[in-house]
Amino acid sequence: MRRIGNVVTWLSIAIITLAPYQCLSASIRGDPESWKSKWFEDAQNTLKLRVSAVDNKNVAKNVILFLGDGMGISTVTAGRIYLGQRSGSTGEETLLSFDKFPHVALVKTYNVDRQVPDSAGTGTAYLCGVKANLGTLGVDQNVRRKICGDMTEGRKVQSIIRWSIAEGKRTGIVTTSSITDATPGAGYAHTPERKWQADSQVSGEAKGRCQDIAKQLVVNNSDINVLLGGGRQNFLPTDVNDPEYGSGFMGIRTDGVDLTQLWLEKTRKLSPSSAYVWNKMQFDQINADSTDYLLGLFEPNTMKYSLARNKDPNPDEPSLAEMTEKAIRILRREPKGYFLLIEAGRIDHAHHATLAKNALEDLVALNEAVDRAVRLTDRNDTLIVVTADHSHVFTISGYPARGNPILGLVADSEGKLDEYNGLPYATLSYANGPSKNVGQTNLRGVDLEADDFTQPVAIPMPSETHGGEDVGVYALGPMSHLFGGVVEQQYIAHAMAYASCVGVNKQHCSSRKGAAVAMSAARVWGPERTALLAAIAMKTYLRGGGF
Repeated sequence: MRRIGNVVTWLSIAIITLAPYQCLSASIRGDPESWKSKWFEDAQNTLKLRVSAVDNKNVAKNVILFLGDGMGISTVTAGRIYLGQRSGSTGEETLLSFDKFPHVALVKTYNVDRQVPDSAGTGTAYLCGVKANLGTLGVDQNVRRKICGDMTEGRKVQSIIRWSIAEGKRTGIVTTSSITDATPGAGYAHTPERKWQADSQVSGEAKGRCQDIAKQLVVNNSDINVLLGGGRQNFLPTDVNDPEYGSGFMGIRTDGVDLTQLWLEKTRKLSPSSAYVWNKMQFDQINADSTDYLLGLFEPNTMKYSLARNKDPNPDEPSLAEMTEKAIRILRREPKGYFLLIEAGRIDHAHHATLAKNALEDLVALNEAVDRAVRLTDRNDTLIVVTADHSHVFTISGYPARGNPILGLVADSEGKLDEYNGLPYATLSYANGPSKNVGQTNLRGVDLEADDFTQPVAIPMPSETHGGEDVGVYALGPMSHLFGGVVEQQYIAHAMAYASCVGVNKQHCSSRKGAAVAMSAARVWGPERTALLAAIAMKTYLRGGGF
């Protein structure tokens, strides 16, 4: 019955996501009546989909969590339009890969001590299942930022990565930021300061008492199968040249330990098939069918913006989609399944610099990675979740005409610019940030689509700040129906764990599951209706429908 329901559900989704939207042209002009009919029909098809939907209650053998760092609702909307316009349509009707997911919720992102959060406290929430203070990783609310003395074993919290390893699953982390940055760090580290990524960065009374994040990764978490991202400098000593950039770039470790070599030593005790790579050529040569452990550090600090990488005819680092595919192919060889965290970290960095075009390009890169994951996995046994840690003070404003360039000036359908005090204004702007375009500036003749154009800001600041509004969470696959309504951010970890039978909620995964379901059904429907439904189910099974 469940299999039949899933087929009906996803056939309906295919009809909805392909047929109605393929008929949209690049122009909205035409017969108004035909468009009226199209909008009406589109809504009817969506309604039919929702009415016929059947929840997928399978156990999630695999879980993939995509994290768009700083990917607030306005970023998703602008990115959707940007992608569509890049493909030749008006943009507004475009669907991102995760827009097609059947279940969506809103997430409250505040930290324990802050109304507007950072990526460390939020990472602890959606990976470890508890809210934390700003700047802290893998600890509860009793640990204050930078206070090493607050660190006790009882205040450390474990993440869904450790919960999954405890059940025999494989695990992996992929990011375009540093592998020791806040989002990935929340998956394995315990520290009162997110910036202590190498030992040279640990300061004050914490020096020698609190272990840096890179060392925690290698010494305590070498059983994570796949680690791909930037941050090479945090693993190399100060007397070691960077392998890519030479003597101009040295490691920043002062303890003299080359953590890349220590990682190889430790993982080769677990499996002879482990590899460390630092460029795309080496990465491409990795055989996912025979590699058990892979460490890839592709830049001294963060990886490049997607915009810059895509313009390089011979990029020296893999794309987010390529890293996603390699990780899935390595992890899926484990019969017990896997948990994989994938972060598009540079959306956030571009927003902090008020580089909207770069932020939207990195969102498109995330979209491609999600699409790749959907195609590589089976929605019957793999839960895919897409969310953000926080938003940004990023705004889509004015009343631009349908199809107006999202990176351009606000204009009507005839191309006439909307002006205030005699000056046009941009559709995209920030409440604050480091832009040279502060307040109302003259943007006539300015190339707003230039790669280095900084959007206008209302208040000049050294770095644009996060936004405090809710973010979205999108889910596909087993137990994806658990994601609905408005939820606290820490709920995400609990829902993923429940779906995949790791952590504390595993009662539903036992052999008594069938009896529990039958008892629950009898209480809800009564014994006579329950018996009738059971008979129908058995009849379907005997005809070859299966369960």
